[in-house]
Amino acid sequence: MEKKSNKNYFFINLGGAIKFISSHLIICLLMIFFFSLIELIITWQTKGIPNNFFQLLIISITHDLLYWLKYIWVIYLIFTPLLMLMQKPAKVLFKIFIILFFIIHLLLANYFNTALIPLGADIYGYSLQDIQETLNASGGINITTILILVIVLALLVFIFFFGIKKITFTRYTAIIIPLISFALIFSNLFSISKELQVDSDFANNLAFNKSEYFYKASFNHFFPYTKEVIIDYDKPVIPRFAYTDEKNYPFLHQENTKDVLSSYFNKDTIKPNIVIILVEGLGRAFSNKGAYLGSFTPFLDSLATKSLYWENFLSQGGRTFAVLPAVLGSLPFAKNGFLEMGNKMPKHLSLINLLQYNGYKSSFYYGGDASFDNMADYLELNNINQLMDKKTFPANYKKIPSQNNFSWGYEDGELFRYYLASQDVSLQPKLSIILTVSTHNPFKINQEKKYQAMFEQRLNKLGFDNAKKRLYKNYIDQYSSILYTDEALRNFFNVYKSRADYKNTIFILTGDHRMPEIPMNTKIDRYHVPLIIFSPLLKTNERFKSISTHDDITPSLLAYLQNSHQIKLPKLSAWVGEGLSVDKNFTNNHRFPLMQNKTDLIDFVSGKYHLNEGNLYQINADMNEEKIENNLSEKQRLIAEFNQYKIRNTQLINGKALLPDSILNKYTLPLK
Repeated sequence: MEKKSNKNYFFINLGGAIKFISSHLIICLLMIFFFSLIELIITWQTKGIPNNFFQLLIISITHDLLYWLKYIWVIYLIFTPLLMLMQKPAKVLFKIFIILFFIIHLLLANYFNTALIPLGADIYGYSLQDIQETLNASGGINITTILILVIVLALLVFIFFFGIKKITFTRYTAIIIPLISFALIFSNLFSISKELQVDSDFANNLAFNKSEYFYKASFNHFFPYTKEVIIDYDKPVIPRFAYTDEKNYPFLHQENTKDVLSSYFNKDTIKPNIVIILVEGLGRAFSNKGAYLGSFTPFLDSLATKSLYWENFLSQGGRTFAVLPAVLGSLPFAKNGFLEMGNKMPKHLSLINLLQYNGYKSSFYYGGDASFDNMADYLELNNINQLMDKKTFPANYKKIPSQNNFSWGYEDGELFRYYLASQDVSLQPKLSIILTVSTHNPFKINQEKKYQAMFEQRLNKLGFDNAKKRLYKNYIDQYSSILYTDEALRNFFNVYKSRADYKNTIFILTGDHRMPEIPMNTKIDRYHVPLIIFSPLLKTNERFKSISTHDDITPSLLAYLQNSHQIKLPKLSAWVGEGLSVDKNFTNNHRFPLMQNKTDLIDFVSGKYHLNEGNLYQINADMNEEKIENNLSEKQRLIAEFNQYKIRNTQLINGKALLPDSILNKYTLPLK
């Protein structure tokens, strides 16, 4: 009798625990639906939605339901025994768990509303100082966010203490929910989420559950799944280079980059000055002829007509962390980007130290703090002669307007003014690298009204109708900052023309990545930036449609200088890039990895195909792309080529060197 009584008590206790969890989880699901609706409405009102609202709502709710079903069995597994063993403390713990979930869920939604890309494991790739600076610049946890969190918290407390009583289950009804969740693990139902796609990358990210994206990315970051990809690709993957010692130096190869630039330049006996301008967030989507959003860079458009212009050019990364190692060093990514290796960055050759070896003086100018992303460490490793950032600006220069008592630093016009004032004309050739910052979130600029008026005028010049104008005005800060930087560049070149060294200077302009705070259409859009090479030394202008990347700049520039000015270079190199392509037709003779952020090495491009998270896309002549489902051989080829790069990259992560000491010691001069 006692055994029967104990048995009954166990099942009653078990049923009570499951009923408690089920009732709360049903409310959670309804609240997730509700927050998705609110998120879509807020985005609709503040950013505009280029797709059907109700279609997105249905897709969003479906994602939410699948997410809920996918993971709730874990909650039952954890909390059911706790509730049976210590009912009151477990109930409190369970409610705290749910409240924390929703607080984080709302913060993730707030991040997306600001950045227009979901937050993933990339947050773990930044130092606390870098995260704090980024939060301050973007508005941080402002009063509106805090107010919303307080309201949500109050709503949850009210529902859990009063509204929960309205939801009742029998024991048998309550247990169906965890059983369904557990059973679906063994079905293909969750693969439906991959098919829930619309025609815009921004809209797809908007509809996706932000918590699922973050927690899945975080789990994969801390517990990487290293299952070997089985490839049935039966053709040999031919290496891009003639590697000389793959066991000890995985990227070391014979240097044979073709000189494709000399034919476009007038011959001169004097070594040219090189000025590289890296423009924060400058994407092709809103710059130059054919920009699908319309061009908001009238000066750069005019400069491109007098230049060598690559319209289908790609940045190596989706954030600024990748630009210096790629443009200056054509370097592999390592684990979290080359810069993230900090003081463990392996010694290497770059445009900086190789030109210094050949008599150049080098400088780096940045309006912000060069310690961000370990940029200063990288530049000092390369023995940069002058490192000028916001700590070195004189007192009479204007900063970017502050937000939350924080400013990124000095605005672009002042950055250019500082450069021109501090760089004297001399007989010694120079390499200058300038990194801008004004077009970075939060897009604060001085003389805001002036550039907002220019934005309005630009909308009229582009011939937009009223509906399109309303959509674009959701991004007035972003576009106004672009117009500001474009005008700052115009002023920079106008002043530079009066300098005696102008006629012997080569200017290279590109974006560090495409600004994500203006919605993106495709996966490749995040990397699509222009490349302009302008110089009074040019014989002619030309426009190229072939694809090249940041990694190709330094190899081609050095090949040009070696051929035209007899600079001395090693016969071996570790460049990842193969050099710029100057084909006037749309083509891609390269294959290369792209790194979306510091934790996502998920993109690989080869020929006209793009591999992203295991999905294959075909790139069209306008740099749009479409998903390909039925070309297994091309997908296998790209996976095989990507794996070949990853193997070499892993060797670097594990401590292999890039170059022998004999080469490094010969071509690296001590800092003077």
